[in-house]
Amino acid sequence: MAVETRFRRPAEHEQLLALLTGKDGPFRTNYEALLFAASLGCRKERRVEFEKSGEMIRYALVENREYGDVLIDLIAAAELPKDAKILADERLAERLRIFEEYANGGLHCLQAEINTRGSRDLVAIVSSLVLDALTTTADTADDPIKDMLDVLEW
Repeated sequence: MAVETRFRRPAEHEQLLALLTGKDGPFRTNYEALLFAASLGCRKERRVEFEKSGEMIRYALVENREYGDVLIDLIAAAELPKDAKILADERLAERLRIFEEYANGGLHCLQAEINTRGSRDLVAIVSSLVLDALTTTADTADDPIKDMLDVLEW
């Protein structure tokens, strides 16, 4: 019997994930929230290890989302730009660990934004972070993630 590949979500952010995916949250699912959080963590260069995890998420959910698995690969490639073998099938677990840690860092950033703004309007906070990234990226010529996404026309 084949083992199903799964990735972790940090237990310390279970409440935040519930808010992000709740009725008034900007995301429908935990994996969507984690994809955003990992992008944010990578953008802010915030990679945070964790030991305790909540319920694990099936990797197949990300694979079935357009470009979901590509984002995980891009983050790993940006983290280890001189190691092309990071994209090998047998190193998926390592790519997922990098993704998990950047997602944790991104969740830390999101929680800090909520604390700083004193607002629970997560749609507005996420939208603001996206707009900030887009305007900052326009000013930054050397952004490997943006360059890779441009090539993919994503």
